[in-house]
Amino acid sequence: MNTTTVRRVTVLGTGVIGTSIALALRRAGIHVALSDQDVDSLATAECMGAGIALMPGDPPADLVVIATPPSTVVSVLRDAQARGLGAVYTDVASTKARIAADAELAGCDLTSYVPGHPIAGRELSGPHAAHADLFAGRPWALCPHPATSPEVVRVVAEMVAVCGGAARLLAPDAHDRVVAAVSHAPHLVSAALAARFAGADATTLSLVGRGLQDTTRIATGAPGLWCDILEQNAESVATVLEAVVRDLTEAASALRRSDRVRSGALADLLTRGNRGREHIVAA
Repeated sequence: MNTTTVRRVTVLGTGVIGTSIALALRRAGIHVALSDQDVDSLATAECMGAGIALMPGDPPADLVVIATPPSTVVSVLRDAQARGLGAVYTDVASTKARIAADAELAGCDLTSYVPGHPIAGRELSGPHAAHADLFAGRPWALCPHPATSPEVVRVVAEMVAVCGGAARLLAPDAHDRVVAAVSHAPHLVSAALAARFAGADATTLSLVGRGLQDTTRIATGAPGLWCDILEQNAESVATVLEAVVRDLTEAASALRRSDRVRSGALADLLTRGNRGREHIVAA
């Protein structure tokens, strides 16, 4: 990254994603300015070496990364562009279609903005959970508007590369359909399973094994953030959940009827599950 034109980056939001991006950029020798309304989060990120606090009068950045919750991205983008915080803008929210549409309606400068989403994260939140290698080898969706300059896309792709990610160009609608299947719906399924144990007795909990721990790991995500994400991608997530519910309902009905397990709905679901898992591992 030492040969890149990106020398100064401003990161707005010092949660786990924003701070991880900042740490990766700082490791590459890039100047990073940080901003967050949560002064404790900002101070933690600074202490971790992720950058220094953005100050009034700082020169415009080559790139501004908006790492705030999905429902706030457009207002933060509009304000940042109005203040002239940088030449190029991107975000890291895990929904894209509604943000892209709202940004256009809000009159944001789409020529300098590339909606983005690193397909990486942790079940933990906050800057203390960040690390510079979070995006290593991970896809990073970029969903530029047709009006966006190719040079602007190149700048954002350079930032992705220095973070260790692999840029993938997608249309916003296609992105949201995919992440509904690979991220958003799985989170709800994990939460639904984990919720069964909210009032579990000590004997039950004493017999919990790795399988349940692995299956429910992502259920520890922050509820407020996830409600925001799910609301932004509601239709696509609902479609995936309805398909999952159909499978589980058929399996429950088969069990209630005492159907022959090996030749009925349960065997079919388990067989399809094996094939799906093979595809996931091979990807």
